[in-house]
Amino acid sequence: MKITKLGEFEELVLLTVAALQQEAYGVEIKRELESRLGEKLSVGSIQSALKRMEEKGFLTSEFGEATAKRGGKRKRIYATTSYARKVLAEMREVRAGLWEAIPQLSHDLKTI
Repeated sequence: MKITKLGEFEELVLLTVAALQQEAYGVEIKRELESRLGEKLSVGSIQSALKRMEEKGFLTSEFGEATAKRGGKRKRIYATTSYARKVLAEMREVRAGLWEAIPQLSHDLKTI
């Protein structure tokens, strides 16, 4: 079985979109990732990753409603595709198998 590989940052952005669901728009994705990673990220790096993944078929996007809070601007809301969810599941299996294959680490994790 051939596994589609994602870059580390792309995988994190894709997982964040999947977790945020209806709230998966640029600023909220950035906020969630910064919170989880404990570091500042540029809006540009996130927007670039989102655009790349949309072009590759991992994401779809649509504009939400314009709001006064945003000065009448609409936010672009992202969603994962079935292809993306399949790839994320495959990546999870690969990672879990590799973690289990590390002898001492596997033993240590089971005793926690």
